[in-house]
Amino acid sequence: MTETSGAARQPVRVMVVDDHPMWRDAVARDLAAAGFEVVATAGDGPQAVRRARAAAPDVLVLDLNLPGMPGVRVCRELVGADSALRVLVLSASGEHADVLEAVKSGATGYLLKSAGAEELVDAVRRTAAGDPVFTPGLAGLVLGEYRRLASEPAPAAGPADPAAPRLTERETEVLRLVAKGLSYKQIAERLVISHRTVQNHVQNTLGKLQLHNRVELVRYAIERGLDEA
Repeated sequence: MTETSGAARQPVRVMVVDDHPMWRDAVARDLAAAGFEVVATAGDGPQAVRRARAAAPDVLVLDLNLPGMPGVRVCRELVGADSALRVLVLSASGEHADVLEAVKSGATGYLLKSAGAEELVDAVRRTAAGDPVFTPGLAGLVLGEYRRLASEPAPAAGPADPAAPRLTERETEVLRLVAKGLSYKQIAERLVISHRTVQNHVQNTLGKLQLHNRVELVRYAIERGLDEA
């Protein structure tokens, strides 16, 4: 199985960050065997930031408990510097506080280390496509936190504000389904359009709204009640 999207496309570039060498190497081997291009690995926070900036992976598979710099800070620095990077946290901790902190830092998904190799490969593939990936039971927690955050006062412009960016009808439709927690594949099936078209609409919407990732996009949508529409 080669992780490509068409003959002309390159394999998804992945970087693995974990402070346990045997675990790190095992994850890298599993991903390479599945057709991903493992462009770098790192064993601590500062090393992860340096190598990720140099290697420019598409997906960062990141542990939270790292020496030198916690994983959430690594995530925050890298996602803030490069909005194209997607982060999948792979952690032994299923604590709600850890999950929420990772998502707030810009992680696209959160998978427990108890996951099997096939589940990991699928999670990395979906993360690369921009889909939120969570160990079963955690997705509801994250959506609940989105709602809590959206209930707080926010300085963002309201929908009636003339300065607010204008989205097309299709972009708004896709945004509404993103806010409801649907994956890109599910949105494509619902709207009878291609997966790539969904991705393009999301990227266009991010650009118009000057947002950096799907986490910010979902919060924006929920603040405006689009998930209830």
